[in-house]
Amino acid sequence: MAEIEPLQALHYNLKKTGGLQAVVAPPYDVIGAQQRQDLAARSPHNVVKIDLPVGEDPYGEAAKLFAAWKADNVLERDARPALWVLSQDYIGPDGLQRTRTGFFARVRVEEYGAGRIRPHERTHPGPKEDRLKLTRATSANLSPIFSLFDDSSGMARAALEDATQGPPWGEATDEDGTVNRLWRIEDEMAIATVQKALKSVELLIADGHHRYETARVYAEEIGGDGPHRYVLMCLVALQDPGLTVFPTHRLVRGLGSSKQEELADVIRRDFEIEPLPDPDGLVPQPDTSVRIGYIDGHFRKPFMLLLKDQGIADGALGSHSEPYRHLDTAVLEALILKGTLGMSDEAIDHLDGLGYARDLGEALKLIYDAEYEAGFFMAPIPVQHIQAVAATGESMPPKSTYFFPKVPTGLLFNPLD
Repeated sequence: MAEIEPLQALHYNLKKTGGLQAVVAPPYDVIGAQQRQDLAARSPHNVVKIDLPVGEDPYGEAAKLFAAWKADNVLERDARPALWVLSQDYIGPDGLQRTRTGFFARVRVEEYGAGRIRPHERTHPGPKEDRLKLTRATSANLSPIFSLFDDSSGMARAALEDATQGPPWGEATDEDGTVNRLWRIEDEMAIATVQKALKSVELLIADGHHRYETARVYAEEIGGDGPHRYVLMCLVALQDPGLTVFPTHRLVRGLGSSKQEELADVIRRDFEIEPLPDPDGLVPQPDTSVRIGYIDGHFRKPFMLLLKDQGIADGALGSHSEPYRHLDTAVLEALILKGTLGMSDEAIDHLDGLGYARDLGEALKLIYDAEYEAGFFMAPIPVQHIQAVAATGESMPPKSTYFFPKVPTGLLFNPLD
């Protein structure tokens, strides 16, 4: 079973920073060059300077800054361990307003496995090496892993709600309008109740696979027991009414005339093709059948592709589990990205001829501007389907899910020394 404990967190001294607003940032892997500049300009202590360092020796610079902030009491360490509740009021890509609630804890790093911690997506080697160098330099988890747990009894939710009746410790609003509020819970009874509720649960990593796998490598590098055997996590119940999963769409380029013809032949062979009145209908709704939206940059006519028979997917994905064979991302990867366009796992990992977009409008603009030649639009994957795939021990193709909102970086840090 997963081992979940309160943490003696390192965090910003809000009296020195004037609150959290100027110092937090999105996760490093969604920040572009211009956004990084903008974030760094907000405050001399914005977390982006250590979580996404730049320069000739970026990791050395991160280590120096991190040490200086601690020495200047810009960052301070809690005297006692605590759990921290995070409430996020947000408007999703679907336009609906929700509130998602989770809590921060430190979780013992283990090998993936049943009853402990499971991944749900494949990872890339590049980000893991980057995060490992940064962890070595700072001896801390700078950003959390986002994981899910089963709270069927509602015990954990009740304990967290009771402990967050007062004003929050800190608050920050993201650029997308998400309002993040943070409460510290030191009450031993509340902590014990949460730990009891999670005593026998399995954790499913929703976001942060690279960070978790980095934590495993780092723990083994250091060896022995100690704080380095734990990693910072934000845990959200599967039953939380604010938990939503959105799709990530696939964009392709470099097709050439021969590949375009092959692609058209495979689509006609394996899919029923339904013309759509306009591109607004390209994103499918979750269904028991595999449905994929499609549009190319030449004709710009939107279609819905319906897999003619599940047996086609079963044949192409015969070595995989039954839940995996029903994933639209897996079917697309097997039949089209690999089977027709000839992409290897390495090409997919390194985005060679492949791109991603999380928003319909963004994807269409990239296609209309000729950045990409065609787009395949995925349906949101229900959380239950994600669980079913993870329970088989398999990992989905990269970017199969998009959990929104992201958990900001800079709310808390987990020291590893």
